[in-house]
Amino acid sequence: MPRKKPGIIQVATCQFATSANIKRNSRQILRQIEQAMADNADVVHFPECSLSGYPGSEFDTWDGFDWDLLRAETESICLLAKKCKVWVILGSSHRLTGKHLPHNSLYAINPRGEIVERYDKRFCTGGDLGFFSPGDHCSLFEINGVRCGMLICYDVRFPELYRAYKKENIQLLFDSFWNARAKGPNIHTTIMRPTLQARAATNYFWISATNSSAHYQSWPSVLIRPNGEIVASLKTDRAGVMVNTVDTIEKLYDASGAWRERSMEGHLNSGNTVKDARSRDRTCL
Repeated sequence: MPRKKPGIIQVATCQFATSANIKRNSRQILRQIEQAMADNADVVHFPECSLSGYPGSEFDTWDGFDWDLLRAETESICLLAKKCKVWVILGSSHRLTGKHLPHNSLYAINPRGEIVERYDKRFCTGGDLGFFSPGDHCSLFEINGVRCGMLICYDVRFPELYRAYKKENIQLLFDSFWNARAKGPNIHTTIMRPTLQARAATNYFWISATNSSAHYQSWPSVLIRPNGEIVASLKTDRAGVMVNTVDTIEKLYDASGAWRERSMEGHLNSGNTVKDARSRDRTCL
């Protein structure tokens, strides 16, 4: 790891046009890891299903899927992570046994090339459930003193998952998406980034949000501060890598900080309530 103060890391938020071609995806991932390493990144973050391709949109069935190739290319990415001495957050599909459908997963690969944690998408869409088994856990790991977690795409619709990570005291969330191959601007274009900004600010943690740039990309990848501010954004419909500093030591504006712990304990008001007849009577003037 780079010799820097604990609590500060360089995050490479990456995007490219994912596809059903595992080899092509892998080449782009390897290229972007090398680019991120050249820009002194500590961790390189990729979109949902970035290696395997996204079933239901980029291919239609698991029949004939080349799991051996997927494994081999995953191992190549692990080897490059070791060579470059960087963390990699890799979106892919994780094969299960028997007739169980795979997981839609993020692998956390450390600078020794080891998979140290895996997150499995918990809230799969109706379409996802035809291809994937949902997961059942949060995933936690640490990079240079920064406590990290992972979520995937449709999970964003469920603020309870973000609260669950807040209860685990994470400081940085890697959130991988596939909102791509659309016919043009859509509801995701309108709401997704503001939703992520609200998730970051409500819980006071950083979010690196990656999205496939396959045309039409509904929204470009972003890095968001704990105050809800977008630090930087990639360009729509274009492959790219942006390296930004995540500084968990810096104190930022936290509007709900004074009462967050109280609300998480189920006390849904600030200050002290009163016992008053005119307070109890909600139909009086």
